[in-house]
Amino acid sequence: MKHYPEDCTLCRLMRSMAFSGLGMGLGAGIAYLFGASRQNMVYSGMVVAAIIIFGLFGRNGNKR
Repeated sequence: MKHYPEDCTLCRLMRSMAFSGLGMGLGAGIAYLFGASRQNMVYSGMVVAAIIIFGLFGRNGNKR
């Protein structure tokens, strides 16, 4: 089996896309449960996705 470095560009891109999708779904789902409009669901999903991406990857990037 071929081993790839954990910090390759493609790996980081795929991780960020996965976490942004997870954050978008989580934020929009919570807003839906509170009865928000579609526009507010999209906005809250984007905010939660940004918090997850910059919060998680921002902390891990400082360990180098």
